[in-house]
Order: sequence, then structure tokens, then C-alpha cells
Amino acid sequence: MTFKDQTIVVTGAAGNLGAVVAAAFHQAGARVVLVDAMQGFLDHRFPDADPRYVKLAVDLLDREAVAASFADIQSQYGGIDALCAIAGGFHMGETVHETPAENWDLMQDLNVRTLLHSAAAAVPLMIGRGSGKIVTIGANAAMQGVPGMGAYCASKSTVMRLTQSMAGELRDKSINVNCVMPSIIDTPDNRADMPDADPALWVASADLAGVIMFLCSAEAKAVHGALIPVVGLS
Repeated sequence: MTFKDQTIVVTGAAGNLGAVVAAAFHQAGARVVLVDAMQGFLDHRFPDADPRYVKLAVDLLDREAVAASFADIQSQYGGIDALCAIAGGFHMGETVHETPAENWDLMQDLNVRTLLHSAAAAVPLMIGRGSGKIVTIGANAAMQGVPGMGAYCASKSTVMRLTQSMAGELRDKSINVNCVMPSIIDTPDNRADMPDADPALWVASADLAGVIMFLCSAEAKAVHGALIPVVGLS
């Protein structure tokens, strides 16, 4: 797959998965807009100057700031070909009835509102140019719910339903909206947090990036509203 001369926005670009996805698109020829909350995070993850990496520090919980930043992308680079809405977070531990309000809010903020604000900014630009791709990150665990993960599963289930709703709303505008649903992703953080687990059973970040890239490619033009499990051997 080639993405030469395309502009790909990756939110959560300084995170483990976001950085791998960004690098994969860059290798395929794209201009990659690296979105994360703090400039320092982006500079640490992407220390080298490269004109096809565009660093954009913006708070994705600030809807107006996101809209202004994405409008700047439009004016500088002519549009957004694809939005990879990877920004998110994870929390677990409490039962549903013991989960404090701040943890429900945290999961909704990190996993749902970051997507909503990114989509609200990107979709009008895509409609204006007549095409676009959006890929969201669900979770295989959210297919049925997992004890001790109620807030996380609820937020990722919301992402999955929003994906399907947007897909139905935008398909006749040549905008594809799809979702990948990984199980445990093989990242340095997950290896550190689960030292006794077998990472060979997990999903390699590069493999997940490959699925995301396919969904952003011309070959996926007939795919709308898909919820694609990416679970490795788990």
C-alpha cells in the first residue's frame, strides 16, 4: 500500500500504538500529522526533524481547539485523507457498583470524547473534499463485558456503536468509518505490567497497524461500519 502525498492524522501519536501507526504511514509515503496532548511527548517520541512528520500538540478534550487545529491542517495541506483516532486509555480494577464517578468520566473522556471531538473537526473537511477514511479503536473485551472492566468496556462499546452510526451517516459521502477491536497489544508497557504473561499470544503493534492502514486505503472503499477483531493468538 502506498499513501504518497496523502495527509494522515494520527491522534495519540506519542503513545505506543500511535507511534507505530504513524511510522507505518510515514514509511508508506504519507505526510503524518502527529496529534498528542503535550509537545514534549511528541518531541520525545519523534526527535528527528522530518517534513513529513507534522507535530500538533492539542488537547483533544477541547472541542474548539481541535476544530481550529484541524482547520489549520486543511489550510496548510489541502485536507485530511484519513483520521486514525487512536488516542485513548485504560482503567480496570473496580466492580461496576464500586467504580467512582471520576473513573467513569476518565474512560469517557479518553476513549469517547477524544473521538467525538476529532470526528467533529475532521468530518466536515472530508465532506467538503468528497472523501475520507476514519478508523477507530474499539476493544475485543467490549464485545461482551469483562468483570472489573466495566468503565473501560462501556467506553469502548460506545466507540464501536459510534463507528457504526457514523458509517451509516457518511457512506453516501464516500467516507468510510470502521473500527478495529484488538485484544492485548504487545507494547513495552503491557509487558512491564504483565511480566508473567506470554506476549507471543498478543497482537503485535505492527500487525494492528497493518489492518488500520488497509482500512485507510483505496482497497477498503467498500468497507463501511466494520468491527474487525484483531486478536492474535489470544
